[in-house]
Amino acid sequence: MSATAQSREPATLSAPATKAIVLREGADVDAVLTAEALAFITELQDTFGARLHGLLLDRARRQATYDAGAKPDFLDATATVRNSDWTAAPVPDALQDRRVEITGPVDRKMIINALNSGARVFMADFEDASAPTFGNMIQGQINLRDQAHGRLDWTDPKTGKAYRVGEQQALLIVRPRGLHMIERHVLVGGAPIAASFFDFGLHVFHNGRTLAASGKGPFYYLPKIEHHEEAKLWNDIFVHAQDRLGIPQGTIKATVLIETLPAAFQMDEIIWALREHIAGLNCGRWDYIFSYIKTLRAHRDHMLPDREQVTMDRAFLSAYSQRLVQVCHRRGIHAMGGMAAQIPIKNDHEANAAAFAKVRADKLREVTAGHDGTWVAHPDLVPVAMEVFDAEMPLAHQIRKPRQSPRVSREAMLAPHAGAVTERGLRTNISVAIEYIAAWLCGRGAVPIRNLMEDAATAEIARAQVWQWIHHKAEVQLEDGGTRVMDRAWFRSLLQEEILGIIDRIGVAGFHRGHYASAARIFEETAGAKDLPEFLTGPAYDLLCALD
Repeated sequence: MSATAQSREPATLSAPATKAIVLREGADVDAVLTAEALAFITELQDTFGARLHGLLLDRARRQATYDAGAKPDFLDATATVRNSDWTAAPVPDALQDRRVEITGPVDRKMIINALNSGARVFMADFEDASAPTFGNMIQGQINLRDQAHGRLDWTDPKTGKAYRVGEQQALLIVRPRGLHMIERHVLVGGAPIAASFFDFGLHVFHNGRTLAASGKGPFYYLPKIEHHEEAKLWNDIFVHAQDRLGIPQGTIKATVLIETLPAAFQMDEIIWALREHIAGLNCGRWDYIFSYIKTLRAHRDHMLPDREQVTMDRAFLSAYSQRLVQVCHRRGIHAMGGMAAQIPIKNDHEANAAAFAKVRADKLREVTAGHDGTWVAHPDLVPVAMEVFDAEMPLAHQIRKPRQSPRVSREAMLAPHAGAVTERGLRTNISVAIEYIAAWLCGRGAVPIRNLMEDAATAEIARAQVWQWIHHKAEVQLEDGGTRVMDRAWFRSLLQEEILGIIDRIGVAGFHRGHYASAARIFEETAGAKDLPEFLTGPAYDLLCALD
């Protein structure tokens, strides 16, 4: 039976008992935060807010045990879920072929270009690829509403060039912000609403019924989950939303990003918690590296080398990818590969060819390992990835393809990469992070730096690695062939050198206009702190709101 046939009248949304306060005004805000939409997201906060708060406290308690010497492991209490034979609900037709997905921010022009890129799927990202100014978040909701209702277009006011969505457009999946984030511009009960409730709630309220009727959604990517109870929270939110909006139960489908180390030990449990609503798991490799460092921050034996040496073909990353494929295919859902962050290198054919060769090799590794699809960050990479997957995967996916693979042990899931900490890697972390944070404070979340499309996850890796190297007194290989023990004084000296280099390159006015001083301060505070802050986007968001 079709979704339309199963639909029922939505429940009437009455005014919630809690009064919501919107701290910004404007026509765009009013268009998104209608009285009915505001009532819906307020109800989400009232219904699930206390539970979310408890789950975030549980995160902190688990981290305290890791800091005291424990390490993540498979849960004894859920062994039956892991060992039993069961499958998730069927994946809908619209999500059967996901061989290449492109990701990007919710900017109107970028959405159109991504939908027209030739990718099977476009993930519209309210999280790592978008700086969460209120304007960006509101405009993103308007853009996705227009997309769902067939009226998305844009004309460049400078050039007059018109952008329209073509006949063959990618399927849209939306990534709301993580459970740990807040939206300061909407208060419920005097406190900021959870950003996840804000992003998901507005999108499903304005577009859920339309997308369900077309069979093209509503579909979501869920970021930063750390525990199967958090997946259960999302499942209950989906059930609540479908009930309140009159959408058939099970219509909403989610793909969970396995981008935290604790979650990698609970893949079966996460799928079980979302079994009526799950379509796949994804190797969120950049955030996963960050989570590995953060989770095991107290363990010197898990210190990682330079980021470029932490590759998917070795150590804990290889084990994680292999286990994700095994678990997903056993449960009948898609195993999605990770991001190719390379972007075209103009005016350097040789360097561009080398970059694209790396993409081909990475995608070949993924498809031969059993992944059913992959991510790219730039439209020019879509045909590169598509060519590899088309050649190696003639069917829509590989879920039912027989595959022999050994059991992935806990030891393999925790094994660190061997390699060196180098002065070049240290300086790269400092410069990339400052460049990215400065751009983020200027309202841009996906930023081309050194021929890679960087987002918040790579900035988190950079500052977490620097913190780890300082904390564990890493021996750094210097450019002149010597070595030096890492400490805060040297870090601050290198940071000062980077600041002076930026001023030399763009001038004092550009330095201040680009918020580089604030970016350097945030990086110093989050990389040089005695205790590693959970996320740099926390203090950065405080400043972003002040600037917004």
